Formats: sequence, C-alpha cells, structure tokens
Amino acid sequence: MGKAILFSAPSGCGKTTIIRELMQYFDCFGFSISATSRQPRAGEVDGKDYYFLSHTEFKRRVDQGDFLEWEEVYAGTCYGTLKSEVERLWAEGRVAVFDVDVNGGRNIKRHFGADALSIFVMPPSVEVLEQRLRSRGTESEEAIAKRLGRSAEELKQAPLFDVTIVNDDLPRAVAETRRVIEDFLKN
Repeated sequence: MGKAILFSAPSGCGKTTIIRELMQYFDCFGFSISATSRQPRAGEVDGKDYYFLSHTEFKRRVDQGDFLEWEEVYAGTCYGTLKSEVERLWAEGRVAVFDVDVNGGRNIKRHFGADALSIFVMPPSVEVLEQRLRSRGTESEEAIAKRLGRSAEELKQAPLFDVTIVNDDLPRAVAETRRVIEDFLKN
C-alpha cells in the first residue's frame, strides 16, 4: 500500500485550485480521477476530469465491488473512487491525491488509516462560499441552494479531519498545505 492525501471541502471552498497548485510542486503526486454519474460540464473530459458513467453503469460497478468508496451525493448523482484508479497510481510509485466530498474523505481516511493524510479546506465564511459558487456561473439557483444547504452539514465535519486549512488567501493556504504534506511524507 502506498500513501494517500485526500482533500475534502464543501463545493466552492477552493480545494481543486489548491490541489492544482500542489500538483505542480510535488512530482510524486498522482491525481485519483473520481467517477460520477452526472453529465459532463462544458470543457470536462472523460478520463481526465472524471470517469463519466451512466447511473446504471455506476450502480452496476458498485454491485461488483469496484469502488473504494462512493455516495449518491444528490438524488441520481453519484460520485466515487474506483479501486483500480488507486492501484494504478500506486503501481506507478505515486502518492494518490484525492479531491472528494466530505463523506468520501472520511471513508478513504478510515480505509487507509495512518497511510492517509486528510485535509479539510474551509471557506473564510459562508458568505464567501456562496459568492464563489455564484461566480462560477455553471449552476442553477436550485443547484446553488442545494450545495449551500449541504455545505452547512459538511462544515461541521471539519474536526474529523487531520488538518483544516482556511482558504482565505490562496498563496498562504497553498504554502500552509505544502508544509503539512512535506511533514506527512517524511514519515
């Protein structure tokens, strides 16, 4: 088994942006591509951004035991981590990096224990989080309302992670996260 670093946060907190910055710094990182049953957004590529599966195919793969973890985040919309994706990264000698929802992060940490570092990315405030979601321009008011409702519950789970990083200033958040990861990788 190799090492794993997982990032979780409510949607809009900046975890994906932080991961992109760190992927350029740590050449040992390999990004674990999640699977989803949702439709691709404009510009998203199958096998790069996500493995896009139909809802039926996703459920079939769940039944086959192909997932390390998965969840139906919203009715009819599933996300998960394929075991084969993690095995691929470790076979390449990489540290598996995950960008997952809060429940997925807790499940992966539970599975890998001390071989995983769980990082919760926190927004500076709920107001800033809402502003970030709206500025994306990719979702309907209904979708934004769902995400904000879910985020209230997710924020309560931050203490269950190894580290919490407040993303109020991106360069500072990236530098702080980098230090935490460097310490983890030394052990």
